Amino acid sequence: MDWQLADAKNRFSELVSRALTEGPQRVTRRNEAVVLVAEAEYERLTGKRQGFIEFLLNGPDFSGVDLTRDRSAMREVDLGGDDATGDDK
Repeated sequence: MDWQLADAKNRFSELVSRALTEGPQRVTRRNEAVVLVAEAEYERLTGKRQGFIEFLLNGPDFSGVDLTRDRSAMREVDLGGDDATGDDK
């Protein structure tokens, strides 16, 4: 629905109610317009994703995962060098 700014100011509660129940509401002032949108609709349109902190707080449960360090001996790796420094001469 389109609203003139003066009507939107005088009936702001109704404007908000309609934005929540009917969808976006357009408010015009002279040749400019803004749109009042419910927060859920705005997040759907902008693709808002949870932040990193929210992900960590609400993310998967790792309580059953063994996160202890493996203390076994490291394996030997040949990096292709001829001597102990790894230089090819």
